Amino acid sequence: MKRIFVPCAVGAALLFALGFAAQMPMQIGSQAVAQTRVITVQNANTASDPLVTLSDRYESVANKVMPAVVSIEAIKPPKLVGAKSSKPVEESGSGVIVKSDVKTGFYVITNNHVVSQSKPEQITVQLQDGRVFRPTAVAADPESDLAILTLESPQALPTATLGNSDNARVGRLVLAIGSPFGLSQSVTHGIISARDRGQVTLGNSIRIKEFLQTDAAINPGSSGGPLVDMTGEVIGINTAIASHNGSNSGVAFSIPSNLVRKVMNQLLQQGTVQRGYLGMQLALVFDPNEAMRLGMDRVRGALVEKVFAGTPAADAGLAVSDVILQIENIPIRNENHLINLISGLTPGQRVRMQVWRNRDNSSLDAVIGDWAKAQSRFRTDEQ
Repeated sequence: MKRIFVPCAVGAALLFALGFAAQMPMQIGSQAVAQTRVITVQNANTASDPLVTLSDRYESVANKVMPAVVSIEAIKPPKLVGAKSSKPVEESGSGVIVKSDVKTGFYVITNNHVVSQSKPEQITVQLQDGRVFRPTAVAADPESDLAILTLESPQALPTATLGNSDNARVGRLVLAIGSPFGLSQSVTHGIISARDRGQVTLGNSIRIKEFLQTDAAINPGSSGGPLVDMTGEVIGINTAIASHNGSNSGVAFSIPSNLVRKVMNQLLQQGTVQRGYLGMQLALVFDPNEAMRLGMDRVRGALVEKVFAGTPAADAGLAVSDVILQIENIPIRNENHLINLISGLTPGQRVRMQVWRNRDNSSLDAVIGDWAKAQSRFRTDEQ
């Protein structure tokens, strides 16, 4: 798991109570009927207890999803230490088996950082029932930190269902399932703490960030495991934690399932993920003082710091200090929201932008470029 910012008394009393009740019919005869009725009413009250109902729901969801959750071991090439090579690196993580909308078969969704640089024959996938597989193929998208492992089996494998992460509202109950510290099939619970978290530092290769934040306990080894709602559907893939010491501190991040589905389908269909771009550098921090200096009444949109020549942004007439407020009818929250939005558009698509310039609104038209053809020109924090 990557770090960002650098788990008899009651039983005896119950047996005694049951034993006492069992003796009642012999000791008090006709009163046994009344005693039986009392016990029946007590059991009915227990069944309607909301805490018992919630506990039953947790148990039901865990039992439904856990057979599809896997533990993953990957052997990676040695790292160079000075002039010498170290030993091969062993990476542990988690994953979940699903089916695809676009291709038949069984696929494990996990994080790219769990299996990156590993060949299929260096990756081991273990199911809850003990069965072990090596993937026949690995498809990865480093920019979203997702990887898809293809499993071939003569028998059907247990699968989980990808849900709609748009329904994952703040405050909703969730379960996280994975292999923290190598302890496979571990289940923790919490809520969705926030949505659309993008101001998270995860490394140079990860550019697409729109995480669900949760307080469900997630630790090293949980990477790639599912975040599940109370219907038993996967709404996220657990990816990172905010921690000063590398362990759970109640702030964890999951890739939303709608993004996972989109990336998986493109990887399975064409082997890569198509993304759009404009060709500008955005301010990582757009604070209230800068907004006021530009004549804005609130902090919103994405501030342009640099426009690269010969790009769609330059052709559209974007300039330094422009603030992009809207793309078509979608208001822009911040620079990460704009990056994700533009990345999801089709190259060649024409869009209208609303821009704050010289203390007033302006409209510009832009044609989305193909990021795959242009990314070698730009650093990973540019869009």
